[in-house]
Parts: sequence; C-alpha cells; structure tokens
Amino acid sequence: MILAAGMGSRYGGMKQIDAIGPSGETIMDYSIYDAKRAGIKKIVFVISRSAEKEFNEAIIKRYSGKTNIDYVIQDLSKTPAGISFNAVRVKPWGTGQAVLMGAEKIKEPFIVINADDFYGFDSFRVLTDYLVSLPADRQTEYGLAGFTLLNTLSENGSVSRAICEEDGRHFLKTITERFNIKRVRGVITFSENDMETPVDGNSITSLNMWGFTPSLFPRLKEKFEAFLINNHESTGNEFLLPACIDELIKSNLAKVKIIKSNAEWFGLTYKEDKPYVVNRINQLIAAGDYPGNLF
Repeated sequence: MILAAGMGSRYGGMKQIDAIGPSGETIMDYSIYDAKRAGIKKIVFVISRSAEKEFNEAIIKRYSGKTNIDYVIQDLSKTPAGISFNAVRVKPWGTGQAVLMGAEKIKEPFIVINADDFYGFDSFRVLTDYLVSLPADRQTEYGLAGFTLLNTLSENGSVSRAICEEDGRHFLKTITERFNIKRVRGVITFSENDMETPVDGNSITSLNMWGFTPSLFPRLKEKFEAFLINNHESTGNEFLLPACIDELIKSNLAKVKIIKSNAEWFGLTYKEDKPYVVNRINQLIAAGDYPGNLF
C-alpha cells in the first residue's frame, strides 16, 4: 500500500509523480521495483480525488499489464454513517484514514509506505520476510521498519517524525509523533507548545513503513469512529496512524516488532531536496543496484 494522497504543500506540487530517475522514474517506481524483488505481488495506491486523472495518466497506465495494481480514493467525506464534519474542512483525515481506505482491496498481509520516501530493497526484504513468517496465532503482531532520526532530517527545513521507544526484545513500547524537527547549530529539536525541546539524534524513528495483517482494519475502523466523534468539527486535526498504533499497543490489542534495515533512506519533503535525491539515485544506478531504466 502506497500512501500518495498528501497535498505536498511544502514541496509545492505533486511530488508523488515528480520524476527523479534518469528515465522519468518517480520514487514510487523504485519502491514498486524493490517491492516486487522482495516478493510482493500486488500494489494498492491511496490517492486523492483531485489527483485521480493525473495519477491514472502518470502511474496506472505505466504499469497496466505489467503489475497487479489498483487504487483507492482517500476522501474527506468517507466517514461512518451519521457522522457529519465541518463544511469548511478541506484536509483529509490523516494517515490512519488513508490506511483504512485499503480495507476493501486488501485481504492479505501488506506493507505500508509513503509515496515520497525511498526505503531501499533491504527494508522491503526484511519486512516481507517477517510477515510471511508469522504463524496463524500471531496475526495481531505487526512490524515497523526502524530508522535513525539523525539520518532522516532535511537540510532544507523541518520535518515531522514518529519517535519510537522499544523494549528489550525490540518490540515497540511507545510511538509519538513529533513536529517541526530540525537541526540548528548541531542540536536537534522539535516544537511543542511553542517551545523547542531537544531530541536524541540516535532515536529510532518511523518513516511510515509498516508491516500489517488484515486484522488491523477492524481495529483501525473502531479507532477512527472514536476520533471522529471528538473531532468531527475540526478543520485540521488528523487521525494519525502512529497515534492509533500507540493506543493499540497500550491496550494490548497489538504488538509491533521494530525491524532494522541496512538500507539508506532519503525522501522528498521540500523542492530543494530533489537534487540530492536525484544524485543518490544516479549513484545507486552506477553501483549496479538499479537499472538505468526501470521499464
């Protein structure tokens, strides 16, 4: 499942379909290539209604007849019957709702990623291996690719990251979304209540690369309904996947194994990030990790 419904306000355009490879490839194309190499057989995109036409022309046609590919729409109006929302609101309900949109299409274990992040083949390999090894009595045990916060910052502005705490067996204890994370004069901080709070650069962070089973969907639906009851009049509050997973862990309704990957992450948050991403892709091609033309 590729989450591609973000508005890209900081990037200044549809970064999901912005070409960064030498033959017009997007970051999503490299993710699909790596996912297929890891043994994944089906790709489901979550997109916005407003981007449907461009997305069909740029992505769906490209893979028609080559890959089992499908998509769902993350729509603000897709809320449970009887729950209204603020007519002024434009923003979708967040990553938790985005994943929930896939319930109608996904009936097997699945990996969730962002469209604008490059995770590398090893990340797909270790999460896929983990999911296929889960026995029938452990289907509420999920996986999370863990990265080091210091290696996930942008030189061009602040980022949001979910900071993780693990136990002695590398299971997730807590996961907390932090906003406006930046490095200033060698110190990494996040903003909270108009205050700058230091954060350890070696913290494990989530970049929204998860391994789930379909058992997640009914739990996610229940949490989303509870969120809407309290937030249906909000114009900006979001139902975030990390917060939902944190609640499931604390309620003993799920366990999440943090799985380290040897792959390097990089991504597009700001337009100024693009030259670095293009350069790293070219270096990986030169090293033989990817062909010059994925198609």
